[in-house]
Amino acid sequence: MKKLLAVLLCVMMIFSFAACGGGSSTQTSGGEGLKIAIVSSPSGVDDGSFNEDNYNGILAFIENHPDASVTPVQEPTGETTASVQAVADIVADYDVIVCCGFQFAGISTIAQDNPDVKFVLVDTFPTDADGNTVEVENIFAMCFAEQEAGFFAGVTAALETKTGKVSVVNGIAYPTNVNYQYGFECGVKYANAVYGTTAEVVELASYAGTDVLGNNVGGNYVGSFNDEAAGKVVGQALINEGVDIMFVAAGNSGNGVFTAAKEGGAYIIGCDVDQFDDGVNGSSNIILTSVLKVMHSGVEAALEAVQAGTFAGSNNTLTAEGDFTGFVSAEGRHQLSDDTIAKVSEAYALVKDGTIVPAADATVNDVTPETFSW
Repeated sequence: MKKLLAVLLCVMMIFSFAACGGGSSTQTSGGEGLKIAIVSSPSGVDDGSFNEDNYNGILAFIENHPDASVTPVQEPTGETTASVQAVADIVADYDVIVCCGFQFAGISTIAQDNPDVKFVLVDTFPTDADGNTVEVENIFAMCFAEQEAGFFAGVTAALETKTGKVSVVNGIAYPTNVNYQYGFECGVKYANAVYGTTAEVVELASYAGTDVLGNNVGGNYVGSFNDEAAGKVVGQALINEGVDIMFVAAGNSGNGVFTAAKEGGAYIIGCDVDQFDDGVNGSSNIILTSVLKVMHSGVEAALEAVQAGTFAGSNNTLTAEGDFTGFVSAEGRHQLSDDTIAKVSEAYALVKDGTIVPAADATVNDVTPETFSW
């Protein structure tokens, strides 16, 4: 609870500073509750991961403001043009629209044309028609250092593997997912060098990803965030290669990887939120731990700012420094050894203070898993 309060305070401070900088702010009128929409990727707001965590931030706000309401809008394709159009179709009906994912980066024109509507953009910054990053006074955008969470997953996997083969499974090679992949690879590399592990990151060439700049980034990409059957195929193929631990960042497609792990005797490192409950497999559990990015707190704080009239648009990258990335070590929510927890915690401190900077997507930094050092 203390950490949650600290995170909320941190985000509220961001709004305070942004508001002092001259951003717009609008008090809700007439005593009526905020009308909120959340536009999600195809896996919807009950995906047990990314979208659901953002939705939970809205629900937490509504718990404190019962007159507010939320409408989930599930965009079925995940394509950028369709996603932006889905926002345009509803913009006149809501006070606040929460947009979940990289595919919504192009909402800047909609926001500028509708200055009285507030937007919360998660996992990307707004872009103009030429794809350039812009700041928009009614868009609060949150990106997270997924490469940090991926790094914790990689260190964990290298320390816990019994076969010496580990892997990461992603949905689509958006920057956020490449961040997870590259961070994971760096974590394995670090553990091998510092802790004497000998883990190998297994990639299937037929599932290599292509990033938004057209680069082949390797990895294991299902190609969708909402294809459980394909996710299971990828998971089974990796298990057949001897992989016993998979870090999964694939939305609803990841549920198929979970099924493969349950049937094939492998373990999973969960992503975005604590997924321990999703790992139940009879009397056992396939979740070793989960790595986190604390999205719900940012969403809730943004809505509180709208409610208070202090909302201001800004682009923000949230990191371990503010406890926005991390891993689950709470008793009963993981299956890690004490030694692993101690070593991952040690690595976490070095990431938090900037000693370790994991590789990320080419749009984020110029560090690659090959050039990563510390």
